[in-house]
Amino acid sequence: MDTREQAATRAVELEIQGMTCASCVARVERRLGKIDGVEASVNLPLESARVTAPAAVTDQEIVDAVNAAGYTARLKTRQPARPSAHGGHMSGEDHMSHGGTAAQLRPRLILAAVISVPVLLISMVPALAFPNWGWVVALLALPVVTWSAWPFHRAAAVNARHLASTMDTLVSIGVVAAYLFSVGQLAVDPGLTADPGMGSDPHLYFEVASVVVTFLLLGRYLEANAKTKATDALKALLNLGAKDATVLRDGQEVRVPADRLEVGDVFVVRPGEKIPADGLVLEGRSAVDASLITGESLPVEVDANSPVTGATINTSGRLLVRATRVGSETTLAQMGRLVSDAQSSKAPIARLADRISAVFVPVVLGIAVLTFVLWMLLSSDLQAAFTAAVTVLVIACPCALGLATPVGLLTGTGRGAQLGILIKGAQVLEDTRTVDTIVLDKTGTITSGRLSVARIRLLDTAPADLTADGLLRLAGSVEDAGEHPIARAIAASARSGPGTVPVTEFDSAPGGGVRGTVDGHRIVAGRPAWLDENGIDLPDAAYAALREEQEAGATAVLVAVDRRAAGIISLQDTVKEGSAEAIARFRSLGLHPVLLTGDNAVVAAQVAEQVGIPAEDVLADVRPEGKVDAVRRLQAQGRTVAMAGDGVNDAAALAQADLGIAMGSGTDVAMEAADLTVMGSSLGQVATAVELSRRTLATIKTNLFWAFFYNAVGIPVAAFGLLNPMIAGAAMAASSVLVVGNSLRLRSFGK
Repeated sequence: MDTREQAATRAVELEIQGMTCASCVARVERRLGKIDGVEASVNLPLESARVTAPAAVTDQEIVDAVNAAGYTARLKTRQPARPSAHGGHMSGEDHMSHGGTAAQLRPRLILAAVISVPVLLISMVPALAFPNWGWVVALLALPVVTWSAWPFHRAAAVNARHLASTMDTLVSIGVVAAYLFSVGQLAVDPGLTADPGMGSDPHLYFEVASVVVTFLLLGRYLEANAKTKATDALKALLNLGAKDATVLRDGQEVRVPADRLEVGDVFVVRPGEKIPADGLVLEGRSAVDASLITGESLPVEVDANSPVTGATINTSGRLLVRATRVGSETTLAQMGRLVSDAQSSKAPIARLADRISAVFVPVVLGIAVLTFVLWMLLSSDLQAAFTAAVTVLVIACPCALGLATPVGLLTGTGRGAQLGILIKGAQVLEDTRTVDTIVLDKTGTITSGRLSVARIRLLDTAPADLTADGLLRLAGSVEDAGEHPIARAIAASARSGPGTVPVTEFDSAPGGGVRGTVDGHRIVAGRPAWLDENGIDLPDAAYAALREEQEAGATAVLVAVDRRAAGIISLQDTVKEGSAEAIARFRSLGLHPVLLTGDNAVVAAQVAEQVGIPAEDVLADVRPEGKVDAVRRLQAQGRTVAMAGDGVNDAAALAQADLGIAMGSGTDVAMEAADLTVMGSSLGQVATAVELSRRTLATIKTNLFWAFFYNAVGIPVAAFGLLNPMIAGAAMAASSVLVVGNSLRLRSFGK
């Protein structure tokens, strides 16, 4: 029966427009859940939903259910064929670039900001008042309260239709009440502002309405901008692929777009070019830099019959490759899908302010109505009753509530940017507080990801007068003429040490090694097979030493001087300075470090020992797709997992982790999939990022506490008529100033 049921269910992906906060997500999920057998996971930043439905339920029923909840839904279109170079299977998402919302909010924000300044000055500075200024200010504030605040009014209206309320309801009612109350005051007494010299302070709140709208729009705008990044990771990932391929047709080389490649096509890849699709090498030898896909630093040697992966870079020789997987079947496209799945499965935690405002709004409205009714019953004074009711709405106006999160976030992220730390949004802060485990990718995160000479061994067959430095000088001089990354590492080591001299009669074999004449000595360096080809006999001791080096996780290069095996130069990835201290800091932050790598267990254990991670917390030989599983396994043990990495191969795991942290020395894709990005490459910066995020969250929570505290004290005082709306407006402004002031303390973080 299970199999039948599984076969009978299907996954439907929707795009949903019009969701503004966590209560919208809950409403859509509830509405879809009412259909028999339907389960839905709604993602707010991606404006999407993944729905599992029985075959009996039609797509239209699912779309109609969402539309009935007051939102606009449509099916996501995935192109069945292969993605284009820009990732065709994302085509459906392209329309929703959230920049749309940011672009829509920008003109509203600019108008509100430009008009609020004169409104505020005329209302607050007596010297700037002029006859009948109240009517002028009323006209000036009208476009702010209507057009600029339209996104709030519209969302409030949609929610009201479904008998629900959110932050938008508070904003809309507060702004409209302040404006209408002021217009009402002017209408009741048209001469109220006729003579600015009269001295009595008229009860007008046009500036309150305008400034509230401006501040809240600014918060919305910043948030919309941050959300835009959510889908860019996939585009960046799919853009890594080669755009063109050189295909052999009837012996002629023809350039075609990479997405036109078909399985079985034979294509040419020259040194420095990207490989356009997954395939099998037919002829040629080279070293392929696969670090973009595997994240591992060592180039992979390939020759005939070696498999190669699309989007990797051919570093040295010319290759002829037959395509085995193209388009949406390539490793790169699969990684794109992994990132996409990990992103859309993340359920956003409902926001604190929204959770409370769901109760807060109806309560405040109830109190305002109750205040009006009680005043009318007890005193029959309409003016006093209306003033008290509006005062309740004005003091309960959610300005401080609305500012608590964005201003704290703005200051925290601003300070972060100065320190080279990028925080993706308020949700990230919540995550940094709860994480208890940090998974660290080895290459590029704990280690530098660059090869350097670790050891030099002289063999018994070496010339008697040869020293280790001498061997490095000879080998470095020959390697200096080579292009291979290993050659560059040896040459760099020689240049910074004993130096190099010019080489003559230079020759190299891709994947084999190099040879040349230095100071009259014939030098051959490379793999055992290359030395063998050059007629150099290797003693058993050389093979034994070579095995030892490889078991220790090093890349070993044999060097022969004048036809005799002279020594072995070993290269290893080096641990970054400060990695060990950073791991100690993670422990002090209550995080449990785990080392994850695609390298072998020997190398992993050595690195772990150097930085102080116990052997039981090391996960070695993990493939890119296995990294996501490793994170899931830790999550299944009940841990909340942070992951730090820098390669494309980390992108899916970064998206799967509860908190993804990308190292800036890495790739754009890793950064886009992550929640936190540190622009430097030091692990210490990751610890600073966690500290800053936690401090910012604490600041936001303090802000919310003060904002609610003001409301809790102010509302009863207002209801008893002990406050005129002007003081209520001042109290509200003061609560906002306190919130902003508290947030600005973050500017001194880390000083």
